[in-house]
Amino acid sequence: MGRLIPNAFNLMVVITVALGSMACSYGMAVISATIGQPMFYTDLDLTPQGEPGYSHTANLIGAMNGLNSAGSALGAAFTSWSADKFGRLRSIQMGAIVLIIGAGLCAGSVNVAMFLVARVIAGWGIGMLVTAIPMYQAEVSTPESRGFMVSLHGVLFAVGYMTSAWIGFGVYFISASGSTSSFPWRFPLAFQAVPAALLLCLSPWLPFSPRWLLQNDRPDEAYEIIKRLHHTKESTDDSQVKREFFQMKKQLELDRQIKAKTGRFEVFATAPNRKRAYVGFTLMFGNQFTGVLIVANYGVLLYSSLGMEDYMPLLLAALWVTASFPGNVFTAFFVDKIGRRFFLLTGLAGLVVTNSFEAALQAQFLGTDNTAGQKAAVFFIFLFIFFWSTFLDASQFVYLAEIFPTHIRSQGVALGMVGMYTSSIILLVAGPIALDEITWKFYLILIIPTALHFLNVYFFFPETKQRSLEDINQAFGEQVAVHYYGATAEEEEEYAKAMADLEVNGVSSGEDSKKKLVVEQVENA
Repeated sequence: MGRLIPNAFNLMVVITVALGSMACSYGMAVISATIGQPMFYTDLDLTPQGEPGYSHTANLIGAMNGLNSAGSALGAAFTSWSADKFGRLRSIQMGAIVLIIGAGLCAGSVNVAMFLVARVIAGWGIGMLVTAIPMYQAEVSTPESRGFMVSLHGVLFAVGYMTSAWIGFGVYFISASGSTSSFPWRFPLAFQAVPAALLLCLSPWLPFSPRWLLQNDRPDEAYEIIKRLHHTKESTDDSQVKREFFQMKKQLELDRQIKAKTGRFEVFATAPNRKRAYVGFTLMFGNQFTGVLIVANYGVLLYSSLGMEDYMPLLLAALWVTASFPGNVFTAFFVDKIGRRFFLLTGLAGLVVTNSFEAALQAQFLGTDNTAGQKAAVFFIFLFIFFWSTFLDASQFVYLAEIFPTHIRSQGVALGMVGMYTSSIILLVAGPIALDEITWKFYLILIIPTALHFLNVYFFFPETKQRSLEDINQAFGEQVAVHYYGATAEEEEEYAKAMADLEVNGVSSGEDSKKKLVVEQVENA
């Protein structure tokens, strides 16, 4: 089978939709650069860090991030419905539009109240995009290249973080020159609309998800899209495309039988689905409790507390997120070969160690004149991003997007994203207050949950590498209609008959038309 390298069209589709991934991470991280601009505090009548009365500002900064995450959680929940009703592609387009509106309102804010509302709207768009994009990427990829393709979501996430940090660093010097312009904080907020607008402009040539088309009884379109996405020069008869298509159809028939026996909330209706729901939610919830968003959003405050002054906190924040890019690229090339469990477990173990050293160093040297100790603390913050970006950042999205069957994938991925944003709300609201009040002790709150999450992954997360989306059902104790990998002799015979029939009669003729009519009659009844 061995199609580790996707065709050019398939690759361009996945890269184009990942522009939305860049918009998400940029929007999530832009507050880090914003709170580093002096005029942000002046224009919105806030007290800068280190001055009397800053505790009220710390509460407001926490609210700015908490409300953005709350909006994202609502956007993710909405996508659990819209991605099935209107399709993955339409949900991506809607998310881009909402994010563009939110970005404009953030940049144009004239007071704190307006800024808080704008952050909710921008968060809603982010939540829609971050939920629909990896789902879409997984569904348009081949089984062999799915890890690479969905990892591009993480790679462009890193690009978004980098862009936000370097723009924030660059515009700082406008303020440093003595200018009272609001451009240094308004322009970075407005720029989050750029990748979303570019995605929206390019989206008309993106195809619908073939699995969503099949789910909505549009098999002819689904087959043509799969052919275009997965055709290779080596397979002139498109035998692998036909094999994929047949497995999707057979699994959809089986899933519909299961769905007919379950209630409305299918993601919780059966034991395998409940296990998937648990795995998806705890994966994303637990990963955020490693503290990655604390550093990403409040790195400027951390570096300032460690004695860094002037432009240095912004420079270190920019270098920190830049260091995440090669790690995500590593994941893209090796997660399909090495496996998801290895990446997740290695990353979590590394973060327990780095957070432990960080807590010890900050306890010893925070607020002192020992520059060597403070630089050592900065080093472990950078070691943190090595483990996070190389083993967790992209691989979490790969794993979440692939563990749910097609008919509940939108519900399952949305549930995982709600888990991510729930923990984000807790940490980002508490973060600036905790960093101001309990300083290094905040790291103790991160170390213990991360260690427990390592055990959770070790005991409950099955391996999913080198399996089709339909084959993964078996890892959760559910029936597979026909196997893509390791098919039995009977299944291979069934594949051969189906592909021969497809060659002669086409997609919607013969028995396929009868089956479709029966399904429609049952659903209408």
